[in-house]
Amino acid sequence: MATHKIAVVGGDGIGPEVIAEGLKVIEAAGVDVQLTNYDLGGARYLADGTILPDETLDEWRHHDAIYVGAVGAPGVPPGVIERGLLLKMRFELDLYINRRPFLLKGPGGHDFVVIRENTEGTYAGEGGFLRKNTPHEIATQGSVNTRRGAERAIRYAFELASTRRGHLTLVHKTNVLTFSGDLWQRAFDDVAKDFPDVETDYNHVDAACIYFVQDPQRYDVIVTDNLFGDILTDLGGAVSGGIGLASSANMDPTRSAPSMFEPVHGSAPDIAGQNKANPIAAILSGAMMLDFLGEADAAAAITAACNAHLDATGSTTEIGDLIAGVVRGH
Repeated sequence: MATHKIAVVGGDGIGPEVIAEGLKVIEAAGVDVQLTNYDLGGARYLADGTILPDETLDEWRHHDAIYVGAVGAPGVPPGVIERGLLLKMRFELDLYINRRPFLLKGPGGHDFVVIRENTEGTYAGEGGFLRKNTPHEIATQGSVNTRRGAERAIRYAFELASTRRGHLTLVHKTNVLTFSGDLWQRAFDDVAKDFPDVETDYNHVDAACIYFVQDPQRYDVIVTDNLFGDILTDLGGAVSGGIGLASSANMDPTRSAPSMFEPVHGSAPDIAGQNKANPIAAILSGAMMLDFLGEADAAAAITAACNAHLDATGSTTEIGDLIAGVVRGH
């Protein structure tokens, strides 16, 4: 049995609590992991100004995966942790795929996956100020789109769709974003030629927001850019039982660097330390990590246990114990 080296960032607020339950379930699944814990996040920044040192990034390159709870703390200026930790991690390790699955069981339920390009778009940081803090201030925020960046995300989405129900939807805003949208549409059409068995569709992002609420069953796999993907996946969580159930993977499919797995929810400082947070999203993110590491049976057992108990109630540790018990008895 292989031993997987995992870098763990519990982070802030409820982050350490939900990650503890995720690790409990991984242990129950019988997967051998070697953990290295890192004290990073908003609290660490407020304590000594540390965000994400380059030497830590170098250490992570020698790990198999990174498992993150949630980061962000009251008192930290907006953008400091997001850009200095999460985006730096994505950019420096080239985690160009953000994969977020959404499942709602029962009549009228749905099962779809959003593939979000994870290293370009408006998040690349192109832009600046002119005449800041004057009545004539100008702020620009450009969207960086490369053919390589769009195409590799699109190709990954086609490959995924070919293993599922064979349907892929491109979401963008080609009628207004006539440069970036045109690049994405042309890349999509070109890659589609390599996947003749995958049915394709296109939605403007505003239409997709409507369909997410009114008709999410139409979707199998969705591919979109960084900003639209960020917004749509929060909506996906809301229509799939709540953001507390939403898991995610930030991946380098080439495996040149460790991929990072985290729940979509934030650090929720208002309930931190109260044993109230739902750990399902963190546990599902751990299952995605195991699947990526080749532990398919353990990942499937954990995912099935979570999906069977999405409506579980109780404390953080009680829900973790429930899932661990199901997995252990699998």
